[in-house]
Amino acid sequence: MTPPDWTSAATRPEMDAGLQYHIRCKRGDVERYVLLPGDPERVDLIAAEWDESRRIANYREHRTFSGKVAGVALTCCSTGAGGGSTSSALEELAVLGGEAFIRVGTTAALQPEIECGDIVISSGAMRHDGTSQYYVDPAYPAVAHYAVTAALVEAAERLGLRYHVGVSCSTASFYCGQGRPGFNGYEQAFFRDKVDDLRRAGVLNFEMEAATIFTMAGLYHLRAGAVCTVIANRITDRFVYGGVEHAVRTANTAVRILADWDARLTRAGKRHWFPSLTV
Repeated sequence: MTPPDWTSAATRPEMDAGLQYHIRCKRGDVERYVLLPGDPERVDLIAAEWDESRRIANYREHRTFSGKVAGVALTCCSTGAGGGSTSSALEELAVLGGEAFIRVGTTAALQPEIECGDIVISSGAMRHDGTSQYYVDPAYPAVAHYAVTAALVEAAERLGLRYHVGVSCSTASFYCGQGRPGFNGYEQAFFRDKVDDLRRAGVLNFEMEAATIFTMAGLYHLRAGAVCTVIANRITDRFVYGGVEHAVRTANTAVRILADWDARLTRAGKRHWFPSLTV
């Protein structure tokens, strides 16, 4: 077997025929609409709901499938946990044609009324992700695209799911970064107030990738949204792992909705989606 050709510019390394360094996908593998779960195993769960799918690559934390759902071509690529690996995946997916990105994940709620099994649709995210600050000044907002958010809300309504819309907090650490003690009970004083401070600010949840995705999408003139199933509530101290399929179905349905809206936008010759366009 001939080894791949690694000759390329170090500033943007690619393998033979434009194969991307981290995700190991090439031109033609990636569709316009891209779902971004953190867990590679979740890619299989997402693609199982499609009408057709094919595995493109499985390298490091990045497992990639492409296929169709209700005639809409889409891709799903896992990012791994946190902003670093997420940024690498999004960089390379964008190079290959990805334009609308939806994070699909799990999350911990920070408001007492949010129950395990509910979904949270992020309208924006606090940038504690440890990655986005290397792209732009920290004052730049991490905001979801309004049409992607609207498509996720419409999807949740059609599916009859209990959902919440608002600001998330993306962190670079699952343990200390989310106010949990570390190994052997290690903590700093500022850990102790983090959860309650965010609750008082109306922040809905902790997760680890949305801020990176939203910031990069804004800078690169792409579109992005996020939907996560709640598996824990930090206020009520409850953990119930389940309902991941709620976020999965919402994201898959939202892609179909968004594709329909995009087609209407094109036919109308408009640049920006607005609600009466779909009435």
